[in-house]
Amino acid sequence: MKRALPVLVLSVAGLIPLWRYAPSHDTASSQAAAAPASTPSVSSSGGTTSTVVSGSTVDTEKGPVQVEVTFDGDRIASVRMLRQPDHPQTTAAVPQLIEETLQAQSADIDTVSGATITSDGYKESLQAAIDAKG
Repeated sequence: MKRALPVLVLSVAGLIPLWRYAPSHDTASSQAAAAPASTPSVSSSGGTTSTVVSGSTVDTEKGPVQVEVTFDGDRIASVRMLRQPDHPQTTAAVPQLIEETLQAQSADIDTVSGATITSDGYKESLQAAIDAKG
């Protein structure tokens, strides 16, 4: 009988987190589909045409991610983060993601270790910008 009460209390205490658990919904893919990329804006100076396209905003567990891509013809000239999570790992990962994008000239880049969620959101927003440019 001495063991029954602690066992009962610990069992109930272990079940409380299960009752309160609310699974997260996959908002990243539904948000990306709901928020289309912006229309390209084209500027021309001295025979060089550059197009600036914003990717869709992707809501991740860490926060929203959105990129802006500047194309020089069909080439990716630069990438800028419009929105990113306020997290130290994200801050460290962004330069790596941009550098890999400029080298690969596509959204087919490696995920940065330690910033997987942000990397996935970055790649999704980048691909939306590339698709919007056409």
